Amino acid sequence: MAVTEDTRPEVRAVAKWVRISPRKARLVTEHIRGRTVPEARTILAFTPRAAAREVEKVLRSAVANAEANHGLIGDELVVDTAIVDEGVTLKRWRPQARGRAHRIRKRTCHITIRLTPLGEVTELERRARPEPEPEPEREPEAVEETTAAEPEEVEAVEEVETPEEPAAEAEPQEEKPKRTRRRRRQAEPEADAEAEELEQPEGES
Repeated sequence: MAVTEDTRPEVRAVAKWVRISPRKARLVTEHIRGRTVPEARTILAFTPRAAAREVEKVLRSAVANAEANHGLIGDELVVDTAIVDEGVTLKRWRPQARGRAHRIRKRTCHITIRLTPLGEVTELERRARPEPEPEPEREPEAVEETTAAEPEEVEAVEEVETPEEPAAEAEPQEEKPKRTRRRRRQAEPEADAEAEELEQPEGES
């Protein structure tokens, strides 16, 4: 395990010539990359793909290397890198109808897993990150002193008393005599007599 300023402390294990296609193995390694060792073991245990068994063997070998050779604790490690490279492809032939043959490609891959201590990774990442530049202190904005607006001088206006006009006296209204039914009955025969006199011709009178 090499430790330098530019590289992280790491322990790795490699499995070569694994008889599985690289594409199938990459689908599994993507799930454990960046996980802690206990999390990666749990994910691989419940992954139904056949490549999970091969990746689990490499992970177990990397943890054993860290514990036996470098005195690290396996549960405090993180899967820093999980790479699957393409290996050689074995060519096989399958007979077909009319004397023909179809090619069978048996692909292989190389699985590499690197582990790093959890605490040291965090410390190195913190050192590698550039420190944020302190924000310039903002000068307090000058507050203009505002004085209360002086009340405007109002010229005094002399009040001139205007003589009140006398109210116009209401003219007394003449009360109309109330006509009763009795008076109406007396006036009707007089009107009938006047109408008869007008209807009679002058010679008859």
